[in-house]
Amino acid sequence: MSIRKIVCCTDFSENAEAAFQAALEMSEKYQAQLTILHVVPPVVNPLLADTGQIARYKPLQSFVTEIEDRMQKEYGCRIGEETDCGFVILDGHISTEILRYLEEKKTDLVVMGSYGLSGVELVFFGSVAKRIAHKAPCSVMIVRHPVPGPEK
Repeated sequence: MSIRKIVCCTDFSENAEAAFQAALEMSEKYQAQLTILHVVPPVVNPLLADTGQIARYKPLQSFVTEIEDRMQKEYGCRIGEETDCGFVILDGHISTEILRYLEEKKTDLVVMGSYGLSGVELVFFGSVAKRIAHKAPCSVMIVRHPVPGPEK
């Protein structure tokens, strides 16, 4: 299997951090292009727009700028100059946008955390990792954040 293009999906959770570490190692090992991808999800309840309770109602460009800054701070500073890496931010239904991107970019491997969302978000969006694993046009690596267990 030839690995030339790796996409690492992030939602900035602990599992996404573990996925980033794995994707970076794979990228360095195979000298593959690495793309860190984040999808800004759709608004869940438009009735909340007038209350100002959900930050998602900022203009999309404001979110993109904040996410770009966060990606650079959390990931960019740990990527060596020898690694061909880029950041991509999309807007829309999370799994649909990821699948579309993987297909368009002819990705060889997508790396993602086993889960990131919880509570009501998981009810609305379902398991992104499960959808990607079933429908991706490329190989999928699902990474779990190590859970400390009893010492032996």
